[in-house]
Amino acid sequence: DENPCVGIGGEMTESSNGKELVSSEENSDLEPFVGMEFESEEAAKVFYDAYATRFGFIMRVDAFRRSMRDGKVVWRRLVCNKEGFRKHRPRRSENRKPRAITREGCKAMIVVKKEKTGKWVVTRFVKEHNHPLVIPPANNRRSVLLSQTPDEKDVKIRELTAELQRERKRSAAIQEQLDMVLKDMEEHSNHMSRNIDDIVQSMREIESKRVVLPHN
Repeated sequence: DENPCVGIGGEMTESSNGKELVSSEENSDLEPFVGMEFESEEAAKVFYDAYATRFGFIMRVDAFRRSMRDGKVVWRRLVCNKEGFRKHRPRRSENRKPRAITREGCKAMIVVKKEKTGKWVVTRFVKEHNHPLVIPPANNRRSVLLSQTPDEKDVKIRELTAELQRERKRSAAIQEQLDMVLKDMEEHSNHMSRNIDDIVQSMREIESKRVVLPHN
């Protein structure tokens, strides 16, 4: 679980015995723990997002894996928005102000995966952050909307995958047409070669049969 593949991967299985089910509607001060279960991936997102809000950080939906059988997401990592480090890119203009540092290599996260039972189970939880946490006032906390909106990354990946499949089919059709054209050209070339060979052979036969008149 520590080295996820971002994209399509194999489905993992594990027993769910002894794991506690947590509903996304529960409004408790529970802290995530290994073995915690949710009814769905979205419920896990809602829970961790609410947990992040209470403890003063912002959740970011991170890596995932898909089942090789049906392409559905079966593994998801949810992290602090300060996870990782921002790639340094050359500034386009010296007059532009540098962007604020938003990535600090924070390791806080939870990892959830789908069991055969359909439940989503926490398989890893890292609580510690490497940066200060800022708990907003209760009346100013952001609304939890993740259960109402689809994962934009997943939607984009599905769109790109479908587009890639269409392009592959189109390329295959073009390649098939090209092969047919090349085959026709090859047959035409062979036919021309045979005609030329026949003409040359006929001319040789005519030359061999020509009567040479004796000189007077």
